[in-house]
Amino acid sequence: MYEKIDLAVADGLATLTLNAPDKLNAVSRKMVAELKECWEGLANDASVRAVLLTGAGRGFCAGADLADPDRESGATADSGAALDKFFNPVIRTMREMPKPIVAAVNGVAAGVGMSFAMASDIAIAAKSASFLQAFARIGLLPDGGSTWFLPRLVGDARARALAMLAPQISAEQAKQWGLIWDVVEDADLMKTATEVARRLADGPTLSLARIKEAMNRAATQPLAAQLDVERDFQRELGKSADFKEGVAAFLAKRKPTFKGK
Repeated sequence: MYEKIDLAVADGLATLTLNAPDKLNAVSRKMVAELKECWEGLANDASVRAVLLTGAGRGFCAGADLADPDRESGATADSGAALDKFFNPVIRTMREMPKPIVAAVNGVAAGVGMSFAMASDIAIAAKSASFLQAFARIGLLPDGGSTWFLPRLVGDARARALAMLAPQISAEQAKQWGLIWDVVEDADLMKTATEVARRLADGPTLSLARIKEAMNRAATQPLAAQLDVERDFQRELGKSADFKEGVAAFLAKRKPTFKGK
């Protein structure tokens, strides 16, 4: 189906791989168009309960492909147009889709590649991976939601320095700052990330969807409104088959079998 990405789905888990390893998976117009179509399809595919995102070869994603022949250049180029048409819909879909996303960051995550990692719900990096807000190095500002994600993940002071000074930070530093969930040995990355994604795919789908939505809402509203969200979602979840199964399994001291209902 695709040229610049690979997609595999098995038992409720979709694995999406950025596939331009010769360019460290830098995002061309072709790739981002395929990503937009793929993410929208995954969001609407009832058989998919979780997504694992990674990159082929040595890199996770080196940002936008500045050498892409399909990229507009010159005085008439509109840098915002591609964001409106492709990149922003991808980030919105990743954050709003009612399914958890695990990023397995296997190498450099720069520019919008770092945005993809931050837009995921759980990011796990290989020890050799690194993170870079490269935009200021070429006279741009962070996009892909980075100016929204960064202050919330690492705090205002660090966010401003990461954006303005554009340092490349290690996976260990990213973990210490709260940018990602965990760091593992390179050889263990895909095994660990797949296990996490599989756990989510086998989990209580409706519960995970409401957790994700509640977290999204919490970023923009006061406590009083968030308490109402928790009340409404908990009422819904309390009537679900997965909640009944979870309680039954707990009382019987067995592993629950969630159906995603």
